[in-house]
Amino acid sequence: MKEKKQGGIILLLSIILGAFSGFVIWCFLKAVAVCTDYVWEKLPEMTGFSYLPLILCTTGGLIAGIIHKKYGEYPEELAIVAAKIKKDKYYDYRNIGAMLFSAFIPLVCGASVGPEAGLTGIIAALCYWVGDNVSYAKKNAKVFSELGEAVTLGQLFRSPLFGILAVEEVKAGEDDEVRESLQRGEKLLYYGLSTAAGFFAIKALDHIFGKAMEGFPSFDSVSLLSADYVLIVLYVSVGVLLFLFYEKSEALIKKLSAVIPVIAKESFCGFLTGIVSLFLPIVLFSGEEEMANLMQKPGALAPLFLVAVCLIKMIMTAFCICFGMKGGHFFPVIFACTLMGYGLSGFIFPGQTEHAVFAAGIIAAAMLGAQLRKPLTVAVLLLLCFPVSIIFWLFLSAAAGSFVVTRLGRGREDSLKDSSLRSE
Repeated sequence: MKEKKQGGIILLLSIILGAFSGFVIWCFLKAVAVCTDYVWEKLPEMTGFSYLPLILCTTGGLIAGIIHKKYGEYPEELAIVAAKIKKDKYYDYRNIGAMLFSAFIPLVCGASVGPEAGLTGIIAALCYWVGDNVSYAKKNAKVFSELGEAVTLGQLFRSPLFGILAVEEVKAGEDDEVRESLQRGEKLLYYGLSTAAGFFAIKALDHIFGKAMEGFPSFDSVSLLSADYVLIVLYVSVGVLLFLFYEKSEALIKKLSAVIPVIAKESFCGFLTGIVSLFLPIVLFSGEEEMANLMQKPGALAPLFLVAVCLIKMIMTAFCICFGMKGGHFFPVIFACTLMGYGLSGFIFPGQTEHAVFAAGIIAAAMLGAQLRKPLTVAVLLLLCFPVSIIFWLFLSAAAGSFVVTRLGRGREDSLKDSSLRSE
């Protein structure tokens, strides 16, 4: 009887936590959307000063640097948050204000990052705050933090399954003593109910107040011709090369950032972001709006330009993360790989844009497979924007990317260490 009562309380808390996480996510993304529109559209229009974003981005970088100087390197991504929870059995929420502003500023200032990094840390911190202030929740605070992270990732990537897989992937390898006392079936039930509550809360808020985030655009369909199957090996090879390019770029930029003082490097990052906004705005932000434009006018940009922008986008993402305008890398990387897919297919099939979607999907799957080493997680993630009809090819390409990079001598631990899945 006592066990049933305890299970019922955990069940209720999981649902409440899921709805609360959805509320926090919605409020954060809505604030980002409103402020971004004001900074990049309304304010320059009101003042007539087109260089205003340059000043505002530099100021944003300065503020981010001051926060880092005083409170530490925020936001921290999922793997770092999970490592701290695993080591300390706790996640410090005292700097929740710094976490919020550190996640908020880069997104508003146009940094080439996504929102998932900051939000996972914020939700984990709030879950431990609940654990410290709600007596029954304390002994299950770690469980609730995982539920919150799953809700966050599931909502941002419009895939509850990805949220669960991503969190379980990070927790994999923990000793039984560290793992919660809950049975796996019970835990999956709590994941499902918590995620459903989060989705319902966000849908309700969207209906009442309007959408907080449009989300990543998705391709409705993909045309598969015999020539596409022949080119899979080429596309996978390009995806692996992009992974190596991103990894080396990140390592080089990280070394450069290490010799620049805090505040100065964030300010410079903000300044450079403002400069880039004047000449090549397509490489800013996480890529949702730019990807929608690409889908609407697939043949409008030259293949060589698309390939060049893909590489610049990769460098800009690594630069923003290493220089303190931190965030997630998933959205920018998917957009960059889509650019490469469109560019490469444009070279091979001039004037035939129907080949581009398949090329983009395979390249993105191989790149992320090489980085994350979890083919199923990658395949589910990419359903964010690619049709479910090619999920087998996405899985196969992710597995191939993982296999090739492993054979090249990159162990999984090395990959995760250098991957932007974590905060630097």
